[in-house]
Amino acid sequence: MDPLNIISGEIIKAAFEVHKHLGPGLLESTYEGCLMHELLESRYNVRSQVPLPVNYKGKSIDVGYRVDLLVEDQVIVELKSVERLLPIHSAQILTYLKLSGLKLGLLINFNTVRIREGIQRFINSKADKKQVF
Repeated sequence: MDPLNIISGEIIKAAFEVHKHLGPGLLESTYEGCLMHELLESRYNVRSQVPLPVNYKGKSIDVGYRVDLLVEDQVIVELKSVERLLPIHSAQILTYLKLSGLKLGLLINFNTVRIREGIQRFINSKADKKQVF
């Protein structure tokens, strides 16, 4: 099985666990901390609020973008706690994938009755495996 599928499956499993214990309606930062805890307990390398610079004319410029969670330096996890996901949320994670050159991203909205309805998976078909973090 593809390593990215294994990692993303474990992230989703951890999101289910967090949602089961906390339910909807809390701040995004709460879910971020708890999801990070679950992944660290599962022995994954996880970093939070990772700066994502923009490469502009060959220069790396920090303009304030932050990836909520970066798992195994391979999967971007963008977390939300909103009434519903909007197209701008999808655009955000697709932009993060493009800027990073990574292949896989997950968008997870914890403010849902059923967490399954709040999870979206995104693939960067132009991933070149460069990493700017």
